[in-house]
Amino acid sequence: MSAIYDRVALIGLGLIASSMGHAMKEKGLAGHVAGHAKTAATRSAALEIGFCDSVHATAAEAVAGSDLVVLAVPVGAMAEVAAEIGPHLKPGACVTDVGSVKQAVIEAVAPHIPEGVAFVPGHPLAGTEHSGPHAGFASLFRNRWCLLTPTPQSTPEAIARLRALWEGMGSNVDEMDAPHHDLVLAVVSHTPHLIAYTMVGVADHLRRVSNSEVIKYSASGFRDFTRIAASDPTMWRDVFLTNKEATLDILGRFTEELFVLQRAIRMGDGEQLHAYFTRTRAIRRGIIEAGQDTAAPDFGRVAADSTRKV
Repeated sequence: MSAIYDRVALIGLGLIASSMGHAMKEKGLAGHVAGHAKTAATRSAALEIGFCDSVHATAAEAVAGSDLVVLAVPVGAMAEVAAEIGPHLKPGACVTDVGSVKQAVIEAVAPHIPEGVAFVPGHPLAGTEHSGPHAGFASLFRNRWCLLTPTPQSTPEAIARLRALWEGMGSNVDEMDAPHHDLVLAVVSHTPHLIAYTMVGVADHLRRVSNSEVIKYSASGFRDFTRIAASDPTMWRDVFLTNKEATLDILGRFTEELFVLQRAIRMGDGEQLHAYFTRTRAIRRGIIEAGQDTAAPDFGRVAADSTRKV
């Protein structure tokens, strides 16, 4: 596959950026991959691992001459980074991001994008509980969705080119407006993470009371909660602070559903519980049929681990 961009700058070198670097290298999608991270140790790791061709001490240096700039920093840092790189962006370049919240990113970044530079916000729906430059692997985006949320600063050419990059890395690509994206993600990602953090917090309290029995005898459901709750705390802090309205809306709906189940349990209403669980079970089957997970034993963990490249 021929290169889509001559030079790509990755600002932030964690799981998503490093996976993009690996995927672009594997598929030949970029002529040169430049990287920037705050710490010298992370920059050195990116060079040693090999997903960057060059690393730079400042974001401004990294974006110079780049055709595509990927902002892969926490949402709370987007405005500061955008202000730094704005004057150094190449005319005709495209700026995108990989943040889990879109409306807040647009408000933070758009004012710093100069005329003649396209801005196409994006969000790959892929990840693991691991973080840092060593966590990335080329197949992370394979058969996963990447959502683009175009703005008035998004040109058709820039959207098409960025779509081609994500498809080249294995993603399915869709477009939607930013507010709708934030509501959808509050349902499928943000609120589930908050629930996981809460449940693990409850277990941590019980662990102090029960001499670690909660940890020792944890079943698969709790293990999945701990996996989700192991995600990067800085990123998730920023997600909840910047997608507050949608998350609170979905949390309210969740609380209402929880009260319904609580009453059914209290009243011994087995028929309602069975009907509710049957209906929700169908969603899991739909996810598997859509190719977004596997029905393999142990939730596919063994199969996934055996093919993962770190």
